[in-house]
Amino acid sequence: MISKFSRVFSKVDKKFFATYRTAKDIPANLEREKMNLFTAVNNALDITLQTDSKALLFGEDVKFGGVFRCSLGLNEKYGNDRVFNTPLCEQGIAAFGIGLASTGVTAVAEIQFADYIFPAFDQLVNEAAKYRYRSGNQFNCGSLTIRTPCGAVGHGAHYHSQSPEAYFAHTPGLKVVIPRDPVQCKGLLLAAIRDKNPVIFFEPKALYRGAEDMVPKADYELELHVADVVKEGTDVTLVAWGAQMRVISEAAAMAEKDGISCEVIDLQTLYPYDLDTLCQSVNKTGRCIISHEAPITCGLGAELTAAIQEKCFLRLEAPIQRICGYDTPFPLVHEPIYLPDKFKVYEGIKKAVKF
Repeated sequence: MISKFSRVFSKVDKKFFATYRTAKDIPANLEREKMNLFTAVNNALDITLQTDSKALLFGEDVKFGGVFRCSLGLNEKYGNDRVFNTPLCEQGIAAFGIGLASTGVTAVAEIQFADYIFPAFDQLVNEAAKYRYRSGNQFNCGSLTIRTPCGAVGHGAHYHSQSPEAYFAHTPGLKVVIPRDPVQCKGLLLAAIRDKNPVIFFEPKALYRGAEDMVPKADYELELHVADVVKEGTDVTLVAWGAQMRVISEAAAMAEKDGISCEVIDLQTLYPYDLDTLCQSVNKTGRCIISHEAPITCGLGAELTAAIQEKCFLRLEAPIQRICGYDTPFPLVHEPIYLPDKFKVYEGIKKAVKF
């Protein structure tokens, strides 16, 4: 049983920081500050650089704050040796980060858009993911974190809208995390940076300024590998992550007016994922819908569907549904048609209940 709260002693900063199971376990009396997603990222990076003298932050335009301003002010505060620009070369950024991490440096690299992470694919999948395994645990690059903005933003078309998480969730040796809001983002990012495995941290760019919350000012972590039951329900289990959480939450509210009770779950860590929480929910509701922006074929929803039905087959009242992006390149003018919106999820909920 994982405790909801624990105190962790950091050997790096000689201070205590808190670790919570999920965001709702954070005490309400903590001092908080209004942040959106990009300022929550900035705050987590600031804490990392302040508390870990081995931490370095780098990427394209990172010195100047980055395209989305996530590193704004950090170069001025910590200097050129710790916060700096790199050449426009994703393969080089990843390789540089692996090399730094293998020497014990806390390497936090930014890939400017997730759509452009593919030149670094070989470095991440064949080098970072296998570094510890191939050396028999003599060496590792576990202190590497790759941050990258992902997902639809309303006008990004096929080169600035993709959600490539499934490519990396297929890779043993990597961890894949996607947050849904500022409170969760700060805690998960600090946990990812301090985790002793390479982590790819996808940040939904539509939420950078579109999600706001009162975020604890203190240093805290949220546990990786834990799915968060955001809303309890009895009739249908809805599973998503990142920006899609807002979509399924809105669909659940629509279904509530019809007397349908939906349990809403944020997967949070996509690999390795929390199957136990998913199965506990589906065994209760008997129905499950998984939704993500990425194309449906071979998306993470397919893996979750197979795993859940293996464990919950005799309790299912309806087939598990995947409501996802279409199998096309991400469109521009047709983005509203492509995206799995709340209306598509709502129709899926009614279909599941009527089956």
